[in-house]
Amino acid sequence: MKIQESAEDYLEAILHLGRIKEHVRSIDVVHHLGLSKPSVSVYLKNLRLNEYIDIDSNGYITLTDKGMAIASKISERHEILSNVLISLGVSKEVALEDACKLEHAISDESFEALKQYYFKQIDK
Repeated sequence: MKIQESAEDYLEAILHLGRIKEHVRSIDVVHHLGLSKPSVSVYLKNLRLNEYIDIDSNGYITLTDKGMAIASKISERHEILSNVLISLGVSKEVALEDACKLEHAISDESFEALKQYYFKQIDK
């Protein structure tokens, strides 16, 4: 299943926020992504309609199983790619920024190969 990069970014942000906050609300997503409230509101509505997230009566946002699968995949890619770049001598700031770009573009096959290579290197 392929979704837009922006949807992946939203889902990853909700996953990240859910790890550090008891409840995730739209304003948290606004601040995390640095976007406007109206833009985030519209996008969250679309994610809800496409069954990637649930929003309860208190405005708390949770990932559905479908949304969690995508968010977890993107989060893993971000973490591994940034770690690989840092291990190659790239500054943390640049590595995190570049990983955000790469996580959307790299194929599953290439990412799995890179991940296996990276873990072999750190096991040495």
